[in-house]
Amino acid sequence: MKYCSVCAHPVSLQIPPGDSRERFVCNACGTIHYENPRNVVGTIPVWQDQVLLCRRAIEPRHGFWTLPAGFMELGETTAQGAMRETLEEAGARIELQALFSLLNVPHVNQVHLFYRARLLDLDFAAGEESLEVRMFTEAEIPWDELAFATTAQTLRFYFADREKGHYGMHTGDVMRPLRAAGQGAH
Repeated sequence: MKYCSVCAHPVSLQIPPGDSRERFVCNACGTIHYENPRNVVGTIPVWQDQVLLCRRAIEPRHGFWTLPAGFMELGETTAQGAMRETLEEAGARIELQALFSLLNVPHVNQVHLFYRARLLDLDFAAGEESLEVRMFTEAEIPWDELAFATTAQTLRFYFADREKGHYGMHTGDVMRPLRAAGQGAH
């Protein structure tokens, strides 16, 4: 950040009084510009024993598979954002269920939240950010072609809970990204 979004004067990194971290502070008006993690919200859309995945049409990780998810917008709840992203990326109508996973991704300053969801029908289609959308059984999941470590971890949690017959809330930290295809997953 070079300039203040309030008055357009230059900013500098400094530790404001009463704080313990460097922040961008406007040299003219004194506004402190906090930088906070971004929320990514999505769903695990399920029909019987299958999960709906989207093949990404955008970077990062173009061509890789993911759960329908994206950045939460201002003015919406995490649930609203998850439903919106599922509709935008997969054209899928869902019944939203419980929050299922919350994964911290500090190396990209993000927090990923996934809800369980029941597909209302099989009338879905790739949205603008998806090359294709498909249903997968657990055995068919393209593990080496998943776009993000949070997708892989959430799917592992989901299939383990399904095997146990009850679903819990899962949290964790993803400290590094997935490797490129052929190099294995973390």
